[in-house]
Amino acid sequence: MSAALAAALRNASYEVLPFRSTEEKVLAHVPCDVPLTITTTEARGLEPTLDLAVRLSKNGYTAAPHLAARLVRDRAELDEIAARLLESGVRRLFVIGGDAAEPAGEFPDAESLLLALAEAGHDFAHLGIAGYPEGHGTIPDAVISEALRRKADHAHEIVTQLCFTPATTVDWAGRLHADGITTPVRVGIPGCVNRQKLIRVSAGLGLGQSARFLAKQSAMFWRFFLPSGYRPDKLVGALSDQILDPTNAISGFHVFTFNDVEGTERWRQKQLAKL
Repeated sequence: MSAALAAALRNASYEVLPFRSTEEKVLAHVPCDVPLTITTTEARGLEPTLDLAVRLSKNGYTAAPHLAARLVRDRAELDEIAARLLESGVRRLFVIGGDAAEPAGEFPDAESLLLALAEAGHDFAHLGIAGYPEGHGTIPDAVISEALRRKADHAHEIVTQLCFTPATTVDWAGRLHADGITTPVRVGIPGCVNRQKLIRVSAGLGLGQSARFLAKQSAMFWRFFLPSGYRPDKLVGALSDQILDPTNAISGFHVFTFNDVEGTERWRQKQLAKL
């Protein structure tokens, strides 16, 4: 298990939020060989996410912006976004539906945007999509499962939303594999983030976005506010022996840093030093 855990930690990817200080923090604390995804916040729109992806790419990082389908107006705007990213060396995208109450245009969900990318022939080397081991909350499980099946045909990787119960994630990944969905699954886990940092991050998302964030991540907040706080050690340890198990497609970890990249990277290096 130590070898599997070491490999998973060495190959972990990080998720960051497109705040003003993010680039500086990443450059100071994150090695260039750690792949990054950059979230999109409805309040700020796509531009901060795309701009940060371009800047980090120029600094030698593999950066994948979240492209929220419901924030893209039409195929013309999608073509402009794709051309800008590809010309800047950004070869990865993470495609999501997004939480906007109404779509800005012709893309109501991630699947429609993935199809448009494929039809336009945009040559991204890696496309990621989201997976929901505990369901979506607002979309029925059957709808989510069928949508994932269709999206998986256009994706190179599935990244799960946060789930604190390893058995739930493993069972979900096993069902995908049994149903013929063999797209690699990267399990989403929280980084080593303190509660004060989490409060500041949620406040910085904007009122509406923050309310949705708090509602989605209520279980996580509960854990962070326990007297002992939260550390990812047990969650990572419990999942490490599932990586590359032939009964599922779990391939590694995706760490939600909530922009505490210094603390998260320090934790990762300490864990690696123990193995």
